[in-house]
Amino acid sequence: ENTPPQQRLLDLSRENAVSLSELSRLIGRNSSYLQQFVRRGSPRKLEESDRHILARFFGVDESALGAPEEISSAAGGKKAPPEWADVSRLELGVSAGPGSVAFEEQTVGILRFSRQWFREQGLSPSMLSAVAVAGDSMEPTLRDGDEILVDRTPGPLRDGVHVVRIDSTLLVKRLDTSLLGRLSLISDNQSYGPIEVSLSEVEVVGKVVWKSGRM
Repeated sequence: ENTPPQQRLLDLSRENAVSLSELSRLIGRNSSYLQQFVRRGSPRKLEESDRHILARFFGVDESALGAPEEISSAAGGKKAPPEWADVSRLELGVSAGPGSVAFEEQTVGILRFSRQWFREQGLSPSMLSAVAVAGDSMEPTLRDGDEILVDRTPGPLRDGVHVVRIDSTLLVKRLDTSLLGRLSLISDNQSYGPIEVSLSEVEVVGKVVWKSGRM
């Protein structure tokens, strides 16, 4: 229980077969960042945002990685057992219709998944968000009210179903990346025509990697 955060992080990385370099990239740092934290004590403690991502990734309480007791207690609720991982469910849906104005994104709950399933899919829980679909433009692939997982892991732009932001509007569309310097946002419902935008006009939030919905 009194294991230093550096040793606890090292133990967790070994138990989960993930390197400190990979974990450093997970939190958006250079590949040697956590190696220096563990071996040299630099930085002396993890920043709150880094600690939060790592704790969620491993399914442990933040106190294991150095969080003050009051912060750990304030998180409240029961943490996921080691074999499960929690994904934040955001209040703001993504529109498969006219568009949803993205004033803010606020967590309103969690969805819990098998950590082994995430590993099999090559997904990191800390890079996922769950949101609801609104509208019918992506039918039959996605229906109004479906829940989707959006993977925000940075990577090369590829075809597929993504959540994108245009100005303050969030949309879920199928991307066609074949156009030079432009994107075509395609609706699976053929009642809606494609939207063509320049790369500078759109932010690709993440790729849709899973869905659920009512029968």
